[in-house]
Amino acid sequence: MELELEWLGRVGYREAWAYQHRLVAERAAGSIGDRLLLLEHPPVLTLGRHATAAHVRATREELEARGIELIQVERGGDVTYHGPGQLVAYPIVNLSEAGLFVRPFVRALEAAMSDTAASYGVIAGRRDAYPGCWCDPDSAAPRKLGALGLKVERGVTYHGIALNITTRLDDFELIDPCGLAGIAVTSIAQEAGWSGTSAEPSTASVSVAAGRFGHALIQRLGERVVVNGEGVARATTPAAAA
Repeated sequence: MELELEWLGRVGYREAWAYQHRLVAERAAGSIGDRLLLLEHPPVLTLGRHATAAHVRATREELEARGIELIQVERGGDVTYHGPGQLVAYPIVNLSEAGLFVRPFVRALEAAMSDTAASYGVIAGRRDAYPGCWCDPDSAAPRKLGALGLKVERGVTYHGIALNITTRLDDFELIDPCGLAGIAVTSIAQEAGWSGTSAEPSTASVSVAAGRFGHALIQRLGERVVVNGEGVARATTPAAAA
């Protein structure tokens, strides 16, 4: 089984959403192989298919004033914030061809987020009944580091994960993250104690994390990434293959 990594840089949400739909159709038809889209979005809020707008704290007028769009999508989960400094990964994977069920695939995504955090010296893990990636998940005050919301259509996955690298955490005050009021949200930068410009939202920090996450997922799934028969990652930037 082969997984192609594609680093897209900063891409508008609707553009990436349309691209996912196109790739899902192509993957279901067998015209392309499995692919992992790695990217960053400008500020946007998305609502999962069972989400309620009550978990958005800001009014539409406030969001418009800040240039943040609110979009209802077909993934699982509740409300999520995407923005600069956050790694977003969208796996376009045919589960049946990979011999995978949804739950193990979700666990692999969660574990790959934790592995990525560990590569920065940040300890994180899964929290029972709360999908995603958490710091101190079993404590009285867990901190959410990454979100997860998946959709499977014609046996092919899309949507995926969002992992905070150098994300501006104040923007999470606009929502009850994943519908959970009062939870703390954190980032790699905050947990690792980065300061100054290294802690500011940047596409460069996301591109490095993209490579780490992509290869962590490959290892968790027992897959390999192949280009022209060679065991190397296919990517559009060196960082995505780091």
